[in-house]
Amino acid sequence: MIVPVIMSGGAGTRLWPLSRELYPKQFLPLAEERTMLQATLSRLDGLPEQALPLIVCNEQHRFLVAEQLRQISSSAAAIILEPVGRNTAPAVAVAALQAVAEGADPLLLVLAADHVIPRADIFRETVQAAVAHAEAGRLVTFGIVPTMPETGYGYIRGGARVGGDKDTALAVAAFVEKPDLVTAQSYLASGDYFWNSGMFLFKASTYLEALAGFAPDILAACRRSFTGASRDLDFVRLEAAAFSTCRSDSIDYAVMEKADNGVMLPLAADWSDVGSWSALWEIGSKDAAGNHVEGDVLAVATSGCYLKASSRLLAAVGLEDLVVVETADAVMVAHRDKVQEVKKIVEALKAAGRSEAVVHRRASRPWGSYECIDKEGRFQVKRITVNPGASLSLQLHHHRAEHWIVVHGTARITCGDEIFTLGENQSTYIPLGVVHRLENPGKIPLELIEVQSGSYLGEDDIVRFDDQYGRQGQ
Repeated sequence: MIVPVIMSGGAGTRLWPLSRELYPKQFLPLAEERTMLQATLSRLDGLPEQALPLIVCNEQHRFLVAEQLRQISSSAAAIILEPVGRNTAPAVAVAALQAVAEGADPLLLVLAADHVIPRADIFRETVQAAVAHAEAGRLVTFGIVPTMPETGYGYIRGGARVGGDKDTALAVAAFVEKPDLVTAQSYLASGDYFWNSGMFLFKASTYLEALAGFAPDILAACRRSFTGASRDLDFVRLEAAAFSTCRSDSIDYAVMEKADNGVMLPLAADWSDVGSWSALWEIGSKDAAGNHVEGDVLAVATSGCYLKASSRLLAAVGLEDLVVVETADAVMVAHRDKVQEVKKIVEALKAAGRSEAVVHRRASRPWGSYECIDKEGRFQVKRITVNPGASLSLQLHHHRAEHWIVVHGTARITCGDEIFTLGENQSTYIPLGVVHRLENPGKIPLELIEVQSGSYLGEDDIVRFDDQYGRQGQ
C-alpha cells in the first residue's frame, strides 16, 4: 500500500506578490486551472494500491487545504497541522508516526504540494518502478534528468546501477549543493548528475529507523508532539511546545546524506518546482514575441516578458526580459535574471510590519472571504462573501461597531437577543460590544458591504463564543 504524504507547508516568498504567507503558491492556480495542491493530488490518480493521502500543512492553512480537497471531491486520511515550520525531516516523521499508528507499515510517497509535472504518466510509472526498492528497505529518491545547467537546484550524483539490467535505479553517490554556472555545465555534460526533486518513497518504518540512527533528537521531539496531539475530525493538531523544540532540518541533511541504503530513480517528466517567476515564464505559453501574458494586458514593442494582471489594466511598452506582476495592492517589477531576489522584498516588508507580506487584500476564511475596499484611521469598508450554508462565529468586538448592507443573497442576522433575515438592499447596525452572528441560509453566495467604525479595527478584536470551525476564544 502506498500512502502519499503531501508536504504543504511552504511560504513561496519568491512568487510574491501573488504568493503570500497566509495564501502561498501551493493554493494558487499558477500553471493550470487547478491549484498546485489539487494538481498534485490529481496526479496520483491511477497509481495502484494507493491509500488516502496524509497532508502536512501550517496550522493557519488548515481550512484552505480542506476547502481545496472539497472542490475536487477528494479527502485525506488526516491533515496534520504544524504549529511552526521545521522543514521536511520532522514533517515526514510525524506523517510516518501517523501511518504506523494505524497498525500498518505502508510505503510513504513524499511529495511537495507545489511542483509541476506535466507527464503524470511517466511520474506514475517511475513511482511504480521504485516500489520494489522501497519494499526491500531502501530509501528511494527521484532525480530529475536535467535539461539545462540550472544553478537554482541542488543535484544528486548517481553511482552504480542497482538491480537488474532493465532497472534504472542508481546508488546515491552524493548530494551536491546549488552550483555556479560553470560547475552546473560540467554536471550536465557528465551525465552523472540529476536535479534533486525532494520526492521520496520508503517504508514508514525504514524512515523512522533511519531517523532514530542519524537524528534521534528530531524523532524524539516528533514523538512527544505526536503523542500529545489533539484530533478534531480530519485535523491532527501536533502538540505545539514539543514540536517547537524540534530543530529544523531537511530529509537530505538529516538522513539521506548519511544513509548507505539510498537509491535514486531518474525521472524525465518535464518537472519544475516553480520556485520563481522565471520558472513560470519557462513553462508557460508564449506569444510570438516570447511574452507570457495573463489578465488584462496590452504589450507594445515588448519581448521575453512575464506579464500578469489580476485586477486592472497592465500596459507594457518597450520592455525586454522583465517580470511584471500586478495584484490589487501591489505591483512587482523585476528582471528575469533577478527574480530569485524577490524574497528580499518580502523580508523588507516583514521588517517594516507591512501586511502585504502576509495577506492579500482579499482574505479567505472557512466561511468565504472578505476584501478591504477602503480604510482610514477610524473606519474600514469591506466586501464580504459568505458561502451558501456557511456561518461566521457568534462573536463580539470591544473596539468597533459595524454596519451591514446586503447587496446579493439573503442574510440571517443574530444581534443580541434578536434573530432576523435581511434581503438585497436592506441593512442593519451592530453596536460595539453586542454579541452577533452572520449566516447565509440560502443556496447562492451572500455578498454584503461592511462598514466598521471605532478606535481599533484590527482582525484580532474578536471574541468568539461559538464557531463551527473550531476557532474559539479571542
